[in-house]
Amino acid sequence: MSSRPLADTAADILDRVRERAPRVHCITNTAAQVLTANMLLAIGAVPSLTISADEVAAFVSGADAVLVNLGTLDAARRQAALIALDEADENRTPWVLDPVFCDRSAARAAFARDLAAREPELVRANRAEVAALTGQDIEDVESAAFDRFALDNLTVLAMTGPTDIVTDGTKRLAIANGHPLMARATAIGCAGTALIAACLAVEDDPFVAAGVGLLALGIAGEVAAAGARGPGTFVPRLIDAVYLLDRHTLTTRARTAGPLDVKP
Repeated sequence: MSSRPLADTAADILDRVRERAPRVHCITNTAAQVLTANMLLAIGAVPSLTISADEVAAFVSGADAVLVNLGTLDAARRQAALIALDEADENRTPWVLDPVFCDRSAARAAFARDLAAREPELVRANRAEVAALTGQDIEDVESAAFDRFALDNLTVLAMTGPTDIVTDGTKRLAIANGHPLMARATAIGCAGTALIAACLAVEDDPFVAAGVGLLALGIAGEVAAAGARGPGTFVPRLIDAVYLLDRHTLTTRARTAGPLDVKP
């Protein structure tokens, strides 16, 4: 993590996304596709979404980052994910795993663990999904096993909730921004993972990219909620808020702690 406060670092990284317009290839679920594409466009990135086995490798070969989201995990998406990750490995393209609902199915949890073992730069999950991935009780997911999972899989683990926690196994970062309306509309977490992937496309340190992506989403959620009447008006306001995020908004609203060294 830079010695600069996270909000200032976030403003710099969002500037880089807007300048470079990186392309993020997203293998994502059917409920999340439209919002994911719109959020990426709003932040200044370019989405691509094909899951065709005949096309995925070609799309990933020219992408700046890859997102693999396990929602609506049908056979075509399983195949596409494996093809995409082979291509990402070949080209050393950074990628993010979003193990949606891996806590609901043993088969999905096993697939998620297999993908995590391929050492994604980032894993973004909620508390229940982290418990399923790490094999811990949900009450214990912030124990040493949380940090051990990151070390064992050479990844950064970002656990989202009322307070988001990011660890690379040696240090942790906490982000307390966000709004309850973010949990009342579908696919906002999935689209948030895509924002993280866009940051990872222009930032070499995945710990920083995770913190910046989550901070941007949380603050945009607060801004959107201030003028929303409910979930229906919240979503379009969220896209606008991501589009309009600036340094002043980030620095005046950020509520973060860390990074703090992990205690052995």
